[in-house]
Amino acid sequence: MSGDAVDTARREIVRVGASLFARGYVHAAAGNISARVGDGHLITPTDAALGFLEPDRLALVDADGTQRAGDRASKTLTLHRRIYAADPTARCVIHTHSTHLVGLTLTGVWRTDDVLPPLTPYYVMKVGHVPLVPYHRPGDPRVADLVAARIADRAASGTPIRAVLLDRLGPVVWGPDPAAALAVLEELEETARLWLLTDRRPEPLPADALAELRSAFGAAW
Repeated sequence: MSGDAVDTARREIVRVGASLFARGYVHAAAGNISARVGDGHLITPTDAALGFLEPDRLALVDADGTQRAGDRASKTLTLHRRIYAADPTARCVIHTHSTHLVGLTLTGVWRTDDVLPPLTPYYVMKVGHVPLVPYHRPGDPRVADLVAARIADRAASGTPIRAVLLDRLGPVVWGPDPAAALAVLEELEETARLWLLTDRRPEPLPADALAELRSAFGAAW
């Protein structure tokens, strides 16, 4: 991994962390961010406050998971590495404890294989299916197995996923770059907020509308 690539990834992680904190998507030391760099990864340190990250303190991890630089890596490192292995297009992973999505798990998701109904066209196009992952303690390596299995199952069905929701812990999203992963998180949290604000009353988009989104925009639904 080149020094320039690592430096660029460091700056992007710090930028995304500050943006998430400033807009209330994360609080205190909750959440973590990683980026694929060459055959290794950068990830925020354990118990780091995402709004106040320092580039040189981000953990640099090589291909076999050995840490090479920075503060001690987040306890969710195993989960991040499994997502990268399961989805070769993923180059950034973000986990937050976003309020409305955590609240959704506390009051009940729509379905375990789709935590929210397809309420808006942009949710269908930009987020897609989001399964619920049962509660495990933070950092439990079994979560990585469950998430990797869901990625594989959805890919095999032709509807690849960009996110999962961890029960009581919040969303994990990924994308080909930090901006794309951030966009998934924003749309996912906003849709949860809309559904909760409307007391879960809105009906999902009808089948013909979903078919049109698949045809016109290639939506994976």
